[in-house]
Amino acid sequence: MPSHRVALALSSLLALSSVPLLAKAPAAASTPATGTGCASIPLAAPDAGAVRESSASNAWGGPRQPGAATLSDRVVSYSIDAELDPAKHTLRGKQQLTWRNRSAQPVCSIYVHLYLNAFEGPGSTFMTEQRASEQGFRSNVATKDGEYGYIRLDKVAQGGQPAKWTFVQPDNGPKTDRSVVRIDLPQPVAPGASTTLDIDFFDQLPRVVARTGYYGSFHLVGQWFPKIGVLELPGERGATAPRWNAHEFHLHSEFYADYGSYDVRITVPKDYTVGATGQLAGKPVEQGGKTTHRYVQHDVHDFAWTADKRYAKPLVKTWNGPLGPVEVKVLYTPEYESNAEPVLQATIDSLDYFSKTLGPYPYKTATAVVPPYGATEAGGMEYPTFFTADSTTMVAPGSIGRWMLDFVTVHEFGHGYFYGILGSNEFEEPMLDEGMNEYWDQRMMSGRKQDLALEMPWMRWFNIGTRIVPFQMERLGASLADPADPLGRNSWVRLSSGSYNTVYSRTATTMRQIEALVGTPAMERAMKLYYERWKFRHPSLADLRDTLAEGTGKPAIVNAAFDAYIYGTGRTDDRVESLSSREVLPLPGYYEYKGKQVLVGSKAIEQAIEKHRKAWKDKHPDAKDGQGAFPYRTVVVVRRDTAKPPQVLRIRFADGSHRDFPVTSQESWQRIVVTTRAKAVSAELDPDHLLWMDANKLNDSRTLEAQPAAARRWFGDFAALLQSFFALLATV
Repeated sequence: MPSHRVALALSSLLALSSVPLLAKAPAAASTPATGTGCASIPLAAPDAGAVRESSASNAWGGPRQPGAATLSDRVVSYSIDAELDPAKHTLRGKQQLTWRNRSAQPVCSIYVHLYLNAFEGPGSTFMTEQRASEQGFRSNVATKDGEYGYIRLDKVAQGGQPAKWTFVQPDNGPKTDRSVVRIDLPQPVAPGASTTLDIDFFDQLPRVVARTGYYGSFHLVGQWFPKIGVLELPGERGATAPRWNAHEFHLHSEFYADYGSYDVRITVPKDYTVGATGQLAGKPVEQGGKTTHRYVQHDVHDFAWTADKRYAKPLVKTWNGPLGPVEVKVLYTPEYESNAEPVLQATIDSLDYFSKTLGPYPYKTATAVVPPYGATEAGGMEYPTFFTADSTTMVAPGSIGRWMLDFVTVHEFGHGYFYGILGSNEFEEPMLDEGMNEYWDQRMMSGRKQDLALEMPWMRWFNIGTRIVPFQMERLGASLADPADPLGRNSWVRLSSGSYNTVYSRTATTMRQIEALVGTPAMERAMKLYYERWKFRHPSLADLRDTLAEGTGKPAIVNAAFDAYIYGTGRTDDRVESLSSREVLPLPGYYEYKGKQVLVGSKAIEQAIEKHRKAWKDKHPDAKDGQGAFPYRTVVVVRRDTAKPPQVLRIRFADGSHRDFPVTSQESWQRIVVTTRAKAVSAELDPDHLLWMDANKLNDSRTLEAQPAAARRWFGDFAALLQSFFALLATV
């Protein structure tokens, strides 16, 4: 390297070392008014998230109508030619990006994501946040020298005129982050008009890391092309004026984009097999030892693909859905041939389940990729009509490996609905995708009766069960005792990576509680309404809340849950603080008898009690312990913590009966007092197991006498907590 370039590199490195990891968020940045008549359009705020205001009824063009010419309001289209050099792991691309201005004002600058620059080195927001968190991402593969990746703009032109571009940091990340670029247009885009940009770009793929890259001949090509941000209009996701929604590529954030059309020509060596978003258009064209594959897909908001010379013959099957046949394909390398059939079946089962419980799958293809050995980082990632599954050497039914393989397949397919068809903003409201998807996935796993099994010798020694049902696992992994952040918060303003991870399990648990309280038929009705109303329209948290409230017919329950857990950090931990049940006996003192006050002493009272008891016993020779001549006064004190959903206290009595009492106090405690003919033997909160958000179920009940089973229950929950660890590995 020439000496002057060394000096420049060292200067940049020293400047980088002074960049603060956390800084005060600035006001939302604005697009400069570069052309006549152009008003500045601000960017979404760096701390945007948790939308509370409902979107307008005509947001994103209103609900999609049956028989509409297109599934979505196609705002953008991409025509891309890309050629892969698998030896150097590089890609050269030429792209025509056509974008329509939906706003009522001219647009002079646009924002474009260059996601691949997250992996170019330590100066990116992604890498900076990774260092600050002192945690890795996914399998935490270390990137070595020569294994970094980046994307470079070589040309941007509008109508033959070159455009200028500038790297920006909308979320106040380090100035060395280059994942968002502002392009100043030579000609403004008039309201309702469209413009086309001609873009040449170059990719250096990283060694597979965080959803993209290569390993040997395997290539997963995601976040690989210049991708325009979203111009949101008033009444859409809380916007009150036009704004650009374009955030840096954060450690835990994913993506958000407009719907449109993709026409992509992928050129690879002729011995490479390709899989991609969408449908193969025509027969691949072979020329000069290379093959060009053309894929087309409308009404999606992203495009990814894979290429490998080691892929075996794809496993292909047709699923006949309500909207016609769907080609289901699994790509795999020979070492994981045993994974192909389970992944294919889980994909078909998912197509069937999601189509029946949410709405018909609208596309003609679904492609799953089993990552090869050594490319774990590529597993568990979703794109429209295309996803990567897990890979395992343990495929026997009932094994942990098989459970993970099936669940990751279901999970990544499910993203095709919550991230893909509904178009959730994964930057600002990750709960709408990761969390809601986790909830629906576990409903499917429950319907399959596919519990997680864990076999360890020490568990048998303690007589601990080795199976756990899906939602129990989610509850135990949800940090219910100490929620650090509201579920609705964005993906990067969080206490820790662990707090972000609870977006999966805590959302699933919250939704399971709502379902338990409103009833399964009502919840299923509401979710179908959510899908039908908001498909291809980018709903917000407020839109989900309102649809669930309307669809279930139980707005009080839905709104309370959103306020407590999604917009807040409410902690539920109702517990039975005390239980007593004592005979109500006559006491010495003055009694009124024939109009006079008569003193009845202790001895007379005792004699009367004994006489009454004997007479009662003679009359009830088969009475159980806890039944007698005198009534019992039972007192139960319930303590309540922060978020206090209504629930039930069940008191059981010695005669085998029970009585239920409502627990609705919004104070920190509630006392229940009842007098009955039999002694109470136990008190239990939530006897029907509806409150999944309760942080500690072990303090929900109390007996008058000690129960040895309590210790076994503690060990049971401990074992379940260990099992939940494995589930967290699948939340990708």
